[in-house]
Amino acid sequence: MTKKIKKELSLEQREELLRVLKARFEKNMHRHKDVEWAKVQAKLDANSESLWSLNEMESTGGEPDVVGHDNKKGEYIFFDCSAESPKGRRSVCYDREGLNSRKKYKPENTAIDMATAMGIELLTEEQYRELQELEKFDMKTSSWVQTPSDIRELGGALFCDYRFGQVFVYHNGASSYYGVRGFRGSLRV
Repeated sequence: MTKKIKKELSLEQREELLRVLKARFEKNMHRHKDVEWAKVQAKLDANSESLWSLNEMESTGGEPDVVGHDNKKGEYIFFDCSAESPKGRRSVCYDREGLNSRKKYKPENTAIDMATAMGIELLTEEQYRELQELEKFDMKTSSWVQTPSDIRELGGALFCDYRFGQVFVYHNGASSYYGVRGFRGSLRV
C-alpha cells in the first residue's frame, strides 16, 4: 500500500513561502506586467494544494514566479524562473520507461515522475520559448521539455537550452541523464 503524501503546509511554511514569492514577484515585475500581488495571493490563500506544489518547486531550486494570467480561466501561471535548471531536479532520465530501459548507472528518478509527484507539469517547447522572452535562462544547463508522443514512441525525448543568443531544441534517448540537465515546471493557480 502506498502512503499518501499530505499536500499541505504548516502555517509557518505557508507564511515563509508567501513572503519569498511576494519578494520575487515584486523584484521581477517585468515577468508579469499588469498583475497585482494581492490578487495572486488571494488565489494562493484559497488553494493549499497549489501552495504545496509551489513549495516543492521552491525547495528543489526552481524559484517559481508568476509569468502570466489566463483571463478566461482566471488562473495565474507560474514557471520555474531559476537562472539555471533547478539543482534539485537534475541528473534524471525523461520518464519511467527511459529509466527502466537502462541496464546500469540508473539515476534515482525521472523528470516526469518528479513533476507528477510535485503536482506540476514540465514546460512545453512553446512555454520554454515564452520563458526565454522574459529573460535568458539555462545558459549553462538544459531542461527536459514535454515530448510529443511520436518522438517518445521512438525512444527519444526533447530538451532545450539557451546558447549563442538562441533557444535550441535537442533530442536524446529518454534514458539519458546529465548533471547539468533537469526540468522546469509550470503550475496554474
